[in-house]
Amino acid sequence: TIEWCKFQLTARSLKTPGKVQKTMKLLTHNMLTSNIIKGVTKGFPLKIVAKKVEVKEVDYNAAFIIKTLSRVDWPALHQAAIEVGHGEELPDELGEDFKENDTLLKKIHNALLQVEVIDGDLVCPESGRTFPISNGIPNMLLLEHEVGN
Repeated sequence: TIEWCKFQLTARSLKTPGKVQKTMKLLTHNMLTSNIIKGVTKGFPLKIVAKKVEVKEVDYNAAFIIKTLSRVDWPALHQAAIEVGHGEELPDELGEDFKENDTLLKKIHNALLQVEVIDGDLVCPESGRTFPISNGIPNMLLLEHEVGN
């Protein structure tokens, strides 16, 4: 049998004229963990091995970015952005003054919401277990023998 991983979080849906897009954004990635795997304690952050990445325009909202950053693990976001080739303009550490820096907020907006991983893999940092990303949707299904207590 197959059981769902603790986080049954696949992708965020965005409505666009005439269609619905399901994609894995770096914001989604920042919430995913593989800590339900047997022998894994943290399972975060998952490494991204991207085969296809796209950047799609999303309306900028500084207040949303500021509020969202309170829930985001910055080192994990920074590393993920580097792994997909979009982290070169992000600082290693998020300073106290980021809320007043609109240029930085726009770069963070780009990384969080506009960068989409279409195809690739997520890799558990502890077990090495890979989870495929296909058409923007990460498959976090585990086999029964992989699920811990």
